[in-house]
Amino acid sequence: MPVQTHISKLTLTNFRNYASLAIDVAPGAVIFSGDNGAGKTNLLEAISFLTPGRGLRRAPYADVAREGGDGGFALHARLHGPDGEVEIGTGISGGDTAESGRRVRINGAAARADDMLEWLRVVWLTPAMDSLFTGPAADRRRFLDRLVLAIDPGHGQRALDYEKAMRGRNRLLTEGSRDAGWFEAIETQMAETGVAIAAARAEMVRLLAAMIGRLPDTGPFPQADIGLSGDLEAGIANAPAVDVEERFRRALADGRDRDRAAGRTLEGPHRSDLVVRHRPKAMPAELCSTGEQKALLVGIVLSHARLTGEMSGLTPILLLDEIAAHLDGGRRAALFSILEELNCQAFMTGTDAALFSSLHGRAQFLTVDHGTIGPTEDP
Repeated sequence: MPVQTHISKLTLTNFRNYASLAIDVAPGAVIFSGDNGAGKTNLLEAISFLTPGRGLRRAPYADVAREGGDGGFALHARLHGPDGEVEIGTGISGGDTAESGRRVRINGAAARADDMLEWLRVVWLTPAMDSLFTGPAADRRRFLDRLVLAIDPGHGQRALDYEKAMRGRNRLLTEGSRDAGWFEAIETQMAETGVAIAAARAEMVRLLAAMIGRLPDTGPFPQADIGLSGDLEAGIANAPAVDVEERFRRALADGRDRDRAAGRTLEGPHRSDLVVRHRPKAMPAELCSTGEQKALLVGIVLSHARLTGEMSGLTPILLLDEIAAHLDGGRRAALFSILEELNCQAFMTGTDAALFSSLHGRAQFLTVDHGTIGPTEDP
């Protein structure tokens, strides 16, 4: 296993319900316990900002900044990893609300959000993801793209470029433009970036499927069969990427009248879906019980964590929100054992520290109490 990447100190300023906070955290498992609304998930959200994007809640920055503050927020982490110690800070000034407004500094120097991926990878699992298999395809695409980003840092920029080009095309459609030159330029860019996105997703699914195959046949977290549903993904499996690009470009050109009537682009990787089946039961994930779906999802996330460590050389930092409350005793014990095997720093939350009592002596226990944090009494 790679050398563990872990946070040793986290400092927050005007972040959610924290006016000012500085905590030292240990490698390995860190347990945040406390009442509902005390601010446990806010701490996980802060750590999730150490990677590109809007964090695990995908909240507007105005909502992240503490009410009663100046409209900005800042967070800082001291990190230890294979390349030694690094200081990473990020935040916004009062009045900044756009994604471009989030500033990043690494060892005191201005940096891009993507540069954080050179130092750490962050993976999370939250209660909001419990409906992943039964909810809209957009949620599964977003989940998949975050999995891709953890091992392919260039994926985020490709997705941004595609979205920007698609917004430009949609604007031309809604304005009723017939400018063939503009359409051709935008559709060429969409074809190039769209096929690259689909190829990266397909490669992730291939690698992750192999990693899931290493799970025990009868373990607490069942093996999942995963696949992709989409025209580009199907094309990539059977033809060179350059041919798929050309077909997609022609499809966009031929579909202008249809898309103009709809007011949006109806074909592309923004319409693809992640397909998951419960392998032992040979059943679509969306038809499984709530408990089975949770176990499937945990198995996928743990397999991805292992894959991330092997592919990037950086053990991911795991954020597991309210994880213990949704697993029975056997699965909790199995989860804790796998986390130790993965050699990951894992931040876990729960209202009852007793759910993590089997980790006593092997984890750091902290009690969260509405903006303050202290050591937990013996769980």
